[in-house]
Amino acid sequence: MKKIYYLAFLISAFIIVSDCAGYKPIFASTSLKFKISTYDIEGDTILGNKLYAKLNNLSRSQKNNSDAKNFDLLINITKTRNTTLKDSSGKILEYKMNLNTKIKMVDFTTGKILLDQDFNSSLNYKKQDQYSDTIKLENQIIENLINKTYQEILIDLSKNISS
Repeated sequence: MKKIYYLAFLISAFIIVSDCAGYKPIFASTSLKFKISTYDIEGDTILGNKLYAKLNNLSRSQKNNSDAKNFDLLINITKTRNTTLKDSSGKILEYKMNLNTKIKMVDFTTGKILLDQDFNSSLNYKKQDQYSDTIKLENQIIENLINKTYQEILIDLSKNISS
């Protein structure tokens, strides 16, 4: 009886695994065919360069493709840190990090605007006992917000380029 259960389990596991054979993640999509010809960064240049590096790495993978469109890119990114929670003595307990990003992509040859959108994201985090730990956590939060914005840009680009 146990052999039948094991055999049924192995067959069902094989079927489930074989169904995932054609999986393609959206964020590693090769259907996005674009090149960044020129770019401009406004606001926080360090964060803008991080976001540009992610987009540029994706566009570099398309350089051998002659169908790729050339685009001008404008990134305007700002971060703000606000206090969200204080204790009764006035000590800060929690912060909120906001990342506001405006992306504008214009077709280099025709001047047609492909993407002109604002992306706003925020996360709360607690103040740590050590200041250096708070700074490390803040940097991780900023990196997570940049990755979230990058993924949202890819989703919008995949909608606009394919249409």
